[in-house]
Amino acid sequence: MPPPSEPTTRVPRFTSAQRWVHRTTAWLALTCVATAACLYVPQLAELVGRRHLVRDVHIWSGLLVPAPLLLGLASRALRADLGRLNRFGPHDRRWLRAALRRDRRAASRPADKFNAGQKTYAAWIAGAVLVLLGTGLMMWFTGLTPLVWRTAATFVHDWLALAVGIVLAGHIGKALADPESRRGMRTGTVDPVWAAVEHPLWHPDEARPHALHSHGRGRSADAPFDAGSR
Repeated sequence: MPPPSEPTTRVPRFTSAQRWVHRTTAWLALTCVATAACLYVPQLAELVGRRHLVRDVHIWSGLLVPAPLLLGLASRALRADLGRLNRFGPHDRRWLRAALRRDRRAASRPADKFNAGQKTYAAWIAGAVLVLLGTGLMMWFTGLTPLVWRTAATFVHDWLALAVGIVLAGHIGKALADPESRRGMRTGTVDPVWAAVEHPLWHPDEARPHALHSHGRGRSADAPFDAGSR
């Protein structure tokens, strides 16, 4: 009988608080999209029925979408990741140029913890949620704004909701195509080989103690990440 293989050391990527925020926000967003479809597609409206209940679920799930993130701000790790998502460096511009050229070589797409596509998606979806929330409130509280404003808000809300649905479908498709990325969001850890290939500029703090001790001065272990992040 061959000796059992040693378990692979996995790299910590997300804390339980980060995973909870992502999972809860995802379910709320999917509920919004599903109820919106039931409100605007006649065939689905007839199939589901109970329009008033569907409308109420849509409204409250939409109002609650920002809540998990706001609660998650208590997590230092989540705040740190928001900072990473908000920073674009030269390597991110290089990643975007390679994506536009459909250059799939790993060397052409350098990334830290989040690649440029993930940063762009996060920025776009955050702005879209705020616009949907504002226009939705204008449509709900009809006495607060004039009719022309509500008409414009309805137009913007409906078309932006359609765009969000399409972008979310693309996001889900990307996740389905990358099992290790999904595993990282589900368990909080990823395979070190995957991390080295997909996010070569990312050096998680939890994986650095040995490098810091072996180098003595510690800073050299961070040099690739720091140079790429500026």
